[in-house]
Amino acid sequence: MFTPEGEVWYGIPEFNVLAHNITIPGFSPLFPDAHCTSDGSICQLITGEAEINAASTITALVYSGVFDLTTTYFLIAGIAGINPKVATIGSVTFARFAVQVALQYEFDAREKPLDFPTGYVPQGSYAPDQYPESLYGTEVFELNSDLRTIAVEFAKTATLNDSVTSQELRALYANVSVYAAGAAPPAITECDSGTSDAYWSGALLGEAFENTTSLFTNGTGVYCSTQQEDNATLEVLLRAALAGLADFSRIILMRTASDFDRQHDGETAAANLFGDTPGYKPSLVNIYLAGVKVVEGIVHGWEKKFKKGIKPTNYIGDIFGSLGGEPDFGPGSEFGGFPATSASSFRRSVRKRSRVVRRL
Repeated sequence: MFTPEGEVWYGIPEFNVLAHNITIPGFSPLFPDAHCTSDGSICQLITGEAEINAASTITALVYSGVFDLTTTYFLIAGIAGINPKVATIGSVTFARFAVQVALQYEFDAREKPLDFPTGYVPQGSYAPDQYPESLYGTEVFELNSDLRTIAVEFAKTATLNDSVTSQELRALYANVSVYAAGAAPPAITECDSGTSDAYWSGALLGEAFENTTSLFTNGTGVYCSTQQEDNATLEVLLRAALAGLADFSRIILMRTASDFDRQHDGETAAANLFGDTPGYKPSLVNIYLAGVKVVEGIVHGWEKKFKKGIKPTNYIGDIFGSLGGEPDFGPGSEFGGFPATSASSFRRSVRKRSRVVRRL
């Protein structure tokens, strides 16, 4: 998503993504090129930060006509904040759900109703614990959990980077029992990701978005990582899948933990945000250390396993059910369980027949 995340893939011994550079109209002016190996089997791009940049860049990629993405595996790889209830700095997380946690009504905390635990209220609802009644379609995405399991097993073969200063910061979270995971060494963790353009800090907002993640996923999602791009990227790839240009079952969402999303005991939320971030460098290095195991695992297992795809046993897609099937979160499919394209064609044909009947 930005320069340091991209540069960890350059000059590595496993493959050279700078062998073939392709300028793509519509990419970020800061990152105008896709970078590929000489045979084109592995490519990399940098989207630019936050939701608008991510959506714009991935849209440009999908509709450029330069790449056939129909059998491509997408590894979304970047750093993130981390919830110390679930994981710690330096950890590598793999998500099943990406939740657009800030797509809500918002009160300034100084003006929220006194009985509200947070100033965030789901759109169309009247209290923080009510499911949103007004949906945009990007609130939640669910990815292929079977592919995630495979990616996790690949990543577990990596030896993760760490630092003494990271260990010292973790130790400060050991005083609070619910932060035991935050005080533990870095590990490979399966947990979910929250998207927001706002870069937040503090226990109160962290707990608010924990609740948002649980609410929006009907209690299934476990909020751990915080980032600014993933739902935007996933919405573009979902639309690409509907257009037959990509396969939504081939997406892996990997975020490494650079900083805690909330303060430790005795610290302020401001100090947490503006203070030192010793997990930053290890988190960048771990993008490569864990990510390269995933990339190589897919490439080396292409013919035997990955070329044909990993069939998901869980629902995959958005909150509308646009790809077909019935979401296991939210109010249910907008399209009767059919893909949106098929459902739309069906509705159009019904309307056409009804007009013919009325004329007769």
